[in-house]
Amino acid sequence: MTTVQIDKAKGGQSEIDEAAFARLQGSFRGRLLAPSDDGYEEARKVWNGLIDRRPGLIAECTGVADVIAAVNFAAKNDLLVSVRGGGHSWPGHSIADNAMMIDLSQMRGVRVDLAKKTARAEGGAQLGDLDHETQAFGLATPGGVMSETGVGGLTLGGGVQGWLVGK
Repeated sequence: MTTVQIDKAKGGQSEIDEAAFARLQGSFRGRLLAPSDDGYEEARKVWNGLIDRRPGLIAECTGVADVIAAVNFAAKNDLLVSVRGGGHSWPGHSIADNAMMIDLSQMRGVRVDLAKKTARAEGGAQLGDLDHETQAFGLATPGGVMSETGVGGLTLGGGVQGWLVGK
């Protein structure tokens, strides 16, 4: 890969040179995908098949260090960014044409604190991941009914339509 063509946050196009991209790759454990790379077509898909957008670069993060590297790269290069959590955004807010998509969908860990009766979910965790971990401790969440819904989007969007809402 020699260059990546991507939209800048303040308008116009930016061409990321090979050296800048190589520095990002050196600090990144996940995959970095440009439109010409194998796996790009599959990686750009979202739950709603009617959404057909083509990001200029996809950063598939595997952990916090990848997220930090991707955010810093986007900021340093003034790139337009979209973020995919669980990937269930009906209107496709998690993907933008010619932007850098920071993909958290591989970060699906959930940690339960039984003493506090709380759970912490990584950015790509889906409701099914949360339910699986909390139910092991006899806990449940009142939000959401579809296991493929991202916890982040569900939480930020209200998430009050769950199976337990009547309880």
